[in-house]
Amino acid sequence: MHLVRPRVHVSEPVPREVDEALRREFDLVGTPQGADGIVSMLTVTVDDAYLEAAGPQLRVVANYAVGVNNIDLAAARRREVVVANTPDVLTGATAELALTLMLSLLRRVGEGDRFVRRREPWRFSLEFMLGRRLAGATVLIVGAGRIGRETARLAEAFGARPVLAGRGDDLDSLLREADIVSLHVPLGDDTRHLVDARRLRLMKPTAVLINTSRGAVVDEEALAAALHEGVIAGAGLDVYEHEPEVCEKLLPLKNVVLSPHLGSATRDTRIAMGMLCVEALRAVLLEGRTPANAVT
Repeated sequence: MHLVRPRVHVSEPVPREVDEALRREFDLVGTPQGADGIVSMLTVTVDDAYLEAAGPQLRVVANYAVGVNNIDLAAARRREVVVANTPDVLTGATAELALTLMLSLLRRVGEGDRFVRRREPWRFSLEFMLGRRLAGATVLIVGAGRIGRETARLAEAFGARPVLAGRGDDLDSLLREADIVSLHVPLGDDTRHLVDARRLRLMKPTAVLINTSRGAVVDEEALAAALHEGVIAGAGLDVYEHEPEVCEKLLPLKNVVLSPHLGSATRDTRIAMGMLCVEALRAVLLEGRTPANAVT
C-alpha cells in the first residue's frame, strides 16, 4: 500500500540535524500553500490570512521559539490547527545571556572593548573605568516563568538578591527598590510597553534594565530618552521593538550593551528546539495525537 508522506513547509533554513530529521519523515515543500504542517520562525506572522493561504488541510504549526506572539492563536483554534512551541530547552541559554548582559553592563566590558579597539591611550589606574559587581545587587526578575526563575538562580549564585515579580504583583513598588530589572515576560496586549516612560522614572537613577524577552515589552523611544537624560544608569538589550531595526538614539550611548537576539543562540539549543518542532509534527501528522508542547 502506498502511503503519502505529510507535506511540511519550513519558513527558514534549520540546522542540518533538524533538516535531516524532517526529511526522514516528511516531504518538505517550498511554500505554506498545501502544507499539512508548518515550521514557523518568530520572524513569520502566522495570522488569519496566512492560515487561509495555507489551506484547510493544514493541521499543525510548530513555532521554532518559546514565544508565540507571532501567531494568531484564536485564528488557529477556529481552524482547529494545533500550535506548538519549544519550551524548556532554551531556558538555560537565555538565562545565561541575561546574566552576560548584566555583567557586561556592570563591568563596562562593551565600553572597554570599544575603547581598546579605538586605540585610545591608557594605562592601569585605580580609578580607571570602574564598574560595579553583581554581588549584593537586588535583581528584580519580571516574569516568574522558567527563564525568569533560572535567571534568578544564576544571579543568586553571583551573590545577588533576586526578587521575582509575577502577575498581580505590585510592579511599580518593586521597581523602586531594584538595582537591576530583568524582563522575562511573553509579549501580549497586557505586556506591550510594560516598561514605559512612567515606569522608567520609578527606577533608581543607578539602576539598569535588561531585556531578553521581546522588544516591544519596552517602549524603546522612552528608554533611549531615559538613558540619555540619566533617568536610569544603563540597559542591556537582546531584543528590539522593531527588530531587526534598532532605535537610532540607542546606538551612540556608552551605557548600553546591544546583542542581536542571541538568547537561544547556541548550536545545541537550536538543535533541541528544532527536534521539539519535529516531535510536534510527528505527533499530529503521523500519530494523530496532541503534542506535549502544544499551546492550542
